[in-house]
Amino acid sequence: MRSVVLVIIMIAGLAPAAHAERDYPWCVFGGHIGVTGECMYSTREQCLASASGRWNTYCDVNPRVRFKQQQAPQPRTR
Repeated sequence: MRSVVLVIIMIAGLAPAAHAERDYPWCVFGGHIGVTGECMYSTREQCLASASGRWNTYCDVNPRVRFKQQQAPQPRTR
């Protein structure tokens, strides 16, 4: 029984780290989610489906992804 509990704890501990490595492009904001939002959606449709069942929520582009797009390096011309 102890080994099963340890395996579950180890798997649960790895899940957030694996999720944090990728900046998903869509987030659900509002409601009781918090300022950072819930950014785990690959498509806008996934985000809208998740937000549709919650009160006072909306979908928007992940701010980290938006910032990276704005900061894309411009090619140098000489």
